[in-house]
Amino acid sequence: MEINQRIRDREIRLIGENGEQLGIMSADAANRIADERNLDLVKISPQAKPPVCKLMDYSKYKFEKTKKEKEAKKNQKQNELKKIWLSMTIDKHDLETKARSAAKFCSSGNKVEVSIRMKGRQQAHARLGVDVMRDFYNIIEDVCVIDKAPTTEGRNILMILAPKTATKK
Repeated sequence: MEINQRIRDREIRLIGENGEQLGIMSADAANRIADERNLDLVKISPQAKPPVCKLMDYSKYKFEKTKKEKEAKKNQKQNELKKIWLSMTIDKHDLETKARSAAKFCSSGNKVEVSIRMKGRQQAHARLGVDVMRDFYNIIEDVCVIDKAPTTEGRNILMILAPKTATKK
């Protein structure tokens, strides 16, 4: 955005600080008017013939703009990735309890990462861990959908679940 002395156009259309038309004049004359009123001359429409400039307090304008951007950013909802750890030897009741908390996370709009860390000889039977993951998903399939299928990555088995409303079928 061009302001004050950077505006070099031969003719500009000047708009006052309250929105009134001040007419077509040279950029030097508009700068003198801006200096008299202790305001800045800001080019707001450079493509127009002649370009449109406005008298305003530019630092106040920038402050208000950043304030509005911060407010808009604050009102946006950040989706988080919640984590739930299971074990390969988890009991049915414990699995249901963890599934309820995962369903609560999904219903509030968050994604859920479900993981199992295999220890020792469990690594030789990774398919059992994948079966535990499938059982876990079967409990909460009415609330969540699988975003990333259960995969074995080293000593871990990972699955990511997303809320049903957030995904498009």
